[in-house]
Amino acid sequence: MSNEHFIIEEELKKLPDQPGVYIMHDERDAIIYVGKALSLTKRVHQYFQPSHDEGLKKKQMVAHIARFEYIVTDSELEALVLENNLIKEHRPKYNTMLRDDKTYPYICVTVSEEYPRVIFSRRSKKDSNKYFGPFTSAGAVRDTIDLVNKIYHLRTCNKKFPRDFGKGRPCLNYHMDQCPGVCTGKVDAAAYGERVREAMGFLGGDYKPVVKMLKEKMEACSLEMEFERAATYRDLIESVMDCVEKQKITSYDGEDKDIVAAATDGEDAVVQVFFIRGGKMIGREHYFINVRVENEMSDILSIFLKQYYAGTPFIPREIYVQEEMADEEMIAGWLTEKKGKKVTILTPKRGAKEKLVELAAKNARMVLEQDRERIKREEGRTIGAMKEIASLIGLEHIERMEAYDISNTSGYQSVGSMVVFEKGKPARSDYRKFRIKSVEGPNDYESMREVLTRRFSHGLEERQKADDGPETEAGAKLTSFSKFPDVIMMDGGRGQVNIALQVLGDLGLSIPVCGMVKDDHHRTRGLYYDNVEIPIDKSSEGFKLITRLQDEAHRFAIEFHRSLRGKNQVKSFLDDIPGIGPARRKALMRSFAGPEEMKQAKVEDFLAIPEMNQKAAENVYEYFHGGSQDVSS
Repeated sequence: MSNEHFIIEEELKKLPDQPGVYIMHDERDAIIYVGKALSLTKRVHQYFQPSHDEGLKKKQMVAHIARFEYIVTDSELEALVLENNLIKEHRPKYNTMLRDDKTYPYICVTVSEEYPRVIFSRRSKKDSNKYFGPFTSAGAVRDTIDLVNKIYHLRTCNKKFPRDFGKGRPCLNYHMDQCPGVCTGKVDAAAYGERVREAMGFLGGDYKPVVKMLKEKMEACSLEMEFERAATYRDLIESVMDCVEKQKITSYDGEDKDIVAAATDGEDAVVQVFFIRGGKMIGREHYFINVRVENEMSDILSIFLKQYYAGTPFIPREIYVQEEMADEEMIAGWLTEKKGKKVTILTPKRGAKEKLVELAAKNARMVLEQDRERIKREEGRTIGAMKEIASLIGLEHIERMEAYDISNTSGYQSVGSMVVFEKGKPARSDYRKFRIKSVEGPNDYESMREVLTRRFSHGLEERQKADDGPETEAGAKLTSFSKFPDVIMMDGGRGQVNIALQVLGDLGLSIPVCGMVKDDHHRTRGLYYDNVEIPIDKSSEGFKLITRLQDEAHRFAIEFHRSLRGKNQVKSFLDDIPGIGPARRKALMRSFAGPEEMKQAKVEDFLAIPEMNQKAAENVYEYFHGGSQDVSS
């Protein structure tokens, strides 16, 4: 989301009165703070109230907030665990870093044992046992373990079976009918294992039958005036509800999953994707798409999965969707082949997995209802602006644009920049920097010729290597050089455009080239394409996108140039001449306009400078006429 069109006052009005996590971004879109809330609208509003004071650190953080987003959860407990996951994943500047999950208790079922137990654990280990959690209340966890053992009559001792069969007398639990007496050696392992499976179902979220049973017993005790026993059942019900409010945010199996769910309204749809990595939810993305009214939800999910995973570099082992799809097996087979490992698409029908899909759908509906207009505005600024530019210059489609700029100081330390916009947004990973190697002096045209020649020659070489090499996944070898643009946007008019066309012609490439023409005040006034200057409506999104592209090319080139000067990584060619130190270098630069003028000078001209002596003057002359003439560094 662009910060430019994010109006905090308007977005505050859309916050729901529901639990969840809020994520603060700065002007560079970096995550600077993650927090949880029982009520998102109440908590986030507090940050922007002048009377509200949470200390200097929070005050500094608020000053840097450019936008915020949020993820709705079903409980404050889930929000707490999600907050922890996101903090560890993104390490925001203004958050206190949590060390690990050891403060959150788990319930462990020791299925690695022949006669498993249900025990309390402070961490989830990667072993053959089953873990449920994490939870926030250790007391509620212990109450639930006690309840599970009572309901399903599971053992609580630490003995090793079958090694310890018959050693010692059965414990008190056996005599109280709370344990079947595994230690006697008379309990069938298969029957006991069935009890364990029922207990894991209960811990996994299937707790309604147990709650119903406890309520019936509580009501029966009340009718019989046994109020103390009724209170005991009431407390147990509360403990169950506290603890089996299953954690959808963290899964005990530690697998990588994507949760995909959608919400529709006529021809508009939002698809929400939750990313679970290593069993922890670490983020989400939503995608606004146009659909036909007659499209079923299964059709929308099928279309999205095929388009989304065709372009994403990572494919998880499991994908959960909210409805079964007719071509589900085909898509799973395609993803399996693409990943090289089995990929499964599931439609959960009950338990925590179903709740997780419901949560994704809930967030999708909220985005659709509250953010529809903002998302459409954003698309107008990006994809819509690209379509507008394509229409202006008569192209059918533009997805990738590249722009270039040259930066130098009086011809010294010349550098070039390449910036890339894809679908109207900066693709910063594809930006590239160039040090000019073959051009003497402040010659922007020839510097641009070098940059473009190097860029597209490199791209052609990479494409040739990819064609000659072994077959791989589609696009696996494409880099920022081997991916060619749909149009090149040159910072200037006819001259810059002609340079680009000459380079492309020499390399046998046919790529449209468009000039971004400026007026006398160095402001963009139109586009130069196919020997015609095309005026642009300055209030249009296409014009604004061109301006952003120009500004980004300038910024990237200037920052590169400054960094090289600041680190002294690019030096004057005069530094390579023996006998020329800082004082003589400055004197030469004051006396001559540039390398070309020095090249025309004689030894006497150099001697005319007070700081020069005979040997130094001869060295400079020899540099231009007898030795290396690479003055571009």
